[in-house]
Amino acid sequence: MYIMAPYSSSSLIRASRATRLFSRAFSSSIPKPFSPPSSTSSVHRSLGSSSAFRSLPRWSHGVHWRSPYTLRSQIRAVAPVIEQFQRKIASMASENPFKANLTSLPKPGGGEFGKFYSLPSLNDPRIDKLPYSIRILLESAIRNCDNFQVKKEDVEKIIDWENSAPKQVEIPFKPARVLLQDFTGVPAVVDLACMRDAMNNLGSDSNKINPLVPVDLVIDHSVQVDVARSENAVQANMELEFKRNKERFAFLKWGSTAFRNMLVVPPGSGIVHQVNLEYLARVVFNTDGLLYPDSVVGTDSHTTMIDGLGVAGWGVGGIEAEAAMLGQPMSMVLPGVVGFKLSGKLNNGVTATDLVLTVTQMLRKHGVVGKFVEFYGDGMSELSLADRATIANMSPEYGATMGFFPVDKVTLQYLKLTCRSDETVAMVEAYLRANNLFVDYNEPQQDRVYSSYLQLDLADVEPCISGPKRPHDRVTLKEMKADWHACLDNKVGFKGFAVPKETQDKVAKFSFHGQPAELKHGSVVIAAITSCTNTSNPSVMLGAALVAKKATELGLKVKPWVKTSLAPGSGVVTKYLLQSGLQKYLNEQGFNIVGFGCTTCIGNSGDLDESVSSAITDNDIVAAAVLSGNRNFEGRVHPLTRANYLASPPLVVAYALAGTVNIDFEKEPLGKGKDGKDVFFRDIWPSTEEIAEAVQSSVLPDMFKSTYEAITKGNAMWNQLSVPSSNLYSWDSSSTYIHEPPYFKNMTMDPPGAHGVKDAYCLLNFGDSITTDHISPAGSINKDSPAAKYLMERGVDRRDFNSYGSRRGNDEVMARGTFANIRLVNKLLNGEVGPKTVHVPTGEKLFVFDAAMRYKSAGQDTIVLAGAEYGSGSSRDWAAKGPMLLGVKAVIAKSFERIHRSNLVGMGIIPLCFKSGEDAETLGLTGHERYTIDLPSNISEIRPGQDVTVTTDTGKSFICKARFDTEVELAYFNHGGILPYVIRNLINQQ
Repeated sequence: MYIMAPYSSSSLIRASRATRLFSRAFSSSIPKPFSPPSSTSSVHRSLGSSSAFRSLPRWSHGVHWRSPYTLRSQIRAVAPVIEQFQRKIASMASENPFKANLTSLPKPGGGEFGKFYSLPSLNDPRIDKLPYSIRILLESAIRNCDNFQVKKEDVEKIIDWENSAPKQVEIPFKPARVLLQDFTGVPAVVDLACMRDAMNNLGSDSNKINPLVPVDLVIDHSVQVDVARSENAVQANMELEFKRNKERFAFLKWGSTAFRNMLVVPPGSGIVHQVNLEYLARVVFNTDGLLYPDSVVGTDSHTTMIDGLGVAGWGVGGIEAEAAMLGQPMSMVLPGVVGFKLSGKLNNGVTATDLVLTVTQMLRKHGVVGKFVEFYGDGMSELSLADRATIANMSPEYGATMGFFPVDKVTLQYLKLTCRSDETVAMVEAYLRANNLFVDYNEPQQDRVYSSYLQLDLADVEPCISGPKRPHDRVTLKEMKADWHACLDNKVGFKGFAVPKETQDKVAKFSFHGQPAELKHGSVVIAAITSCTNTSNPSVMLGAALVAKKATELGLKVKPWVKTSLAPGSGVVTKYLLQSGLQKYLNEQGFNIVGFGCTTCIGNSGDLDESVSSAITDNDIVAAAVLSGNRNFEGRVHPLTRANYLASPPLVVAYALAGTVNIDFEKEPLGKGKDGKDVFFRDIWPSTEEIAEAVQSSVLPDMFKSTYEAITKGNAMWNQLSVPSSNLYSWDSSSTYIHEPPYFKNMTMDPPGAHGVKDAYCLLNFGDSITTDHISPAGSINKDSPAAKYLMERGVDRRDFNSYGSRRGNDEVMARGTFANIRLVNKLLNGEVGPKTVHVPTGEKLFVFDAAMRYKSAGQDTIVLAGAEYGSGSSRDWAAKGPMLLGVKAVIAKSFERIHRSNLVGMGIIPLCFKSGEDAETLGLTGHERYTIDLPSNISEIRPGQDVTVTTDTGKSFICKARFDTEVELAYFNHGGILPYVIRNLINQQ
């Protein structure tokens, strides 16, 4: 029996008709003990702030659920009234006001593909001017419109996008599916398992906790590059992977059987975003004869890669994804759209990676945070689907929610290449054309309206790399040597290492397995062809192989102390490298395949040789890594590589051959060839025509078919994992991988309500650009860290620590790894770098975790001060969960990255923004003060984006903006987070 219709977060706030009906239903027939309370119950805030809802009965009255006056006994007492109410609500909610727009899509040979909600049938000229990305949102709103979860007013907001978007209006959005990878998938499944326990403990049906939309989970983040430069690297690393992660893999396999609607792709299959692109993406769904566009939210920020296929997708926090899995519509601000016009053609030798680094820099400068970017123009015909996916992949690096490429003929060609059936491709084209969601550049184009415009002539793109610490710090190859020397000179910062002039030419000589070796500032010690950004693109992968071939034939060889690796995003890459006959040349240069998944780009670089590590640390060498990735934040790639550069796969090979980033490729040789003559960059660089010929002859449809037929069968090690059949997980308290988190301990049906912060200490005081890499546990576990201490106390040997990512299912490890980045710059430490802070009451310098626990044990709240772009980088839910477990109640920053701000709200942490022109420094805040944040205790008195007063014990007072951006987020805050909100909602529906 449903007590209420299945309300979404938006519907609970907006259903004014339902509130009046509910109020009338109960006003005449509520038996005792249901006398409406005089004050607004905390449940009411989830329902709305209207006066009608304030008269609703409290469900629990604060009594324990096992008492005679339990939720269930109260429900039974008013069952007849509620059933009558539910029938009325159901009749209201089930009627789609756009049912007349449901149209048949005929097949060319007779019959029909299915039915769809037709945008042209609305006969509204405003729709023709909408960006294609906004039309995707419009179709979803029309299809899901029930005047309850999604209202006609929401549809009108989207149709009137040109006028409504600048007003930052809120809309609901229901994605077609959810995409997870294992590092975020494990905590998601942990949370689902905990939610089942919570439902069970509250006397409710725990089996109601199941994904309500398709969930695709790809295990791809576990590949440590332990074994490299070996033909047996794949098998060796896979065996180590299963040895380390057997318990975690078994847990995910249990989840695939315990929860309905969840597909788990086994380890060793590839990188989630490439598997999504080549296999999982539907482009158009056909569900029981209803056609609609594929759309996806994923727990990795590079979910945006699928935008290159014309599928609307972006990253969200794990917390938001879990809510979407459970049927909650996403509340989002209707975004502005930047129109990015491409023209011309890339010059010979310029790669898609050079293009994406150029685009990233342009869009960062333009400012696109929170916006969609939509690409169009004559230059589109010059970009392959893989090129588009490369650009879309790096949306998080240029700050956009999406970098969208509407479906056109290039998309259809890719679908055929990747062995989608002819009938599927025909359906995709027919549906998208019929619904004005297809771009045909052979036809006249109607001008679309965008919020702002950018333009790039592809001929202006130059070969480049980005670094040494941020993806958008692009440097052209011809300027690289000068830029490197400037970085050595500059003070420590994003473009500086402050190396004294007298030591810049230092040479560290050492013995590498009996062979003389040396390192200098800028020496390359890691060269990795890795990451979803590039390994899905045959042109740059085969380009790298051609560089290796030419170098090998000329007699060049990568130095043995450079840790080289190749980690394809799917098995397809291996097939076309073998088909081309070029893999052997990559092997010759040490770029043996090490595994299929995320490696160096996520910090899974593995250890450097001990002799190399000693040479770096003993001589304070600024060593370099060059990788074909998308992230190069400090401390991410490897603790010992202070300079990290993003480059195309061919350039990765070139820099590995040079052995240094301190080189002018135009003027200086890479080395001596076998004939004793100098070999230059131009001698090994392939032409665009050479690469195109290799792609044409080597990348074949059957490769995709055979790869993905095998993927669903798993591998021997995966198939041998045995898992329990119970729908409730049996937690093992001794496990150091999977641990029951405390999120729902002592949970009751009464939400905790809104709250301010009183006399909180500052746990950390940051400057600008603190990323989720700084906040969230990532990479290897330092031997001296609180997490290492925890593991060793439980008998885990140091060599078995594994990475933080692999232990995301254990909240005890992750809490200790929060703010544990060795490159953390905390102003409380007066310039000292590292994962420590000052315990303000005593002045002691402690690990952040230890200081946080001391505050918690004393019952003292904490806050974090930060600068601009706080939380930029990967969308890690632990960057919010960790601070919550440490006791952080609020973060006060100049600005937030979109996903991270949302995640903070999802975990009940208050995000506040300084007023424009102000920050901790201008206000004279040192972090040694105590902070009080004045928020009303009644949630109905808080509005999205309202001003909040913050005072300190030193007499300072300043105004901040509360970054609860929507009414829905306020409801989450009232419940103590999004997951408790969902649980209470589900119970109220029974």
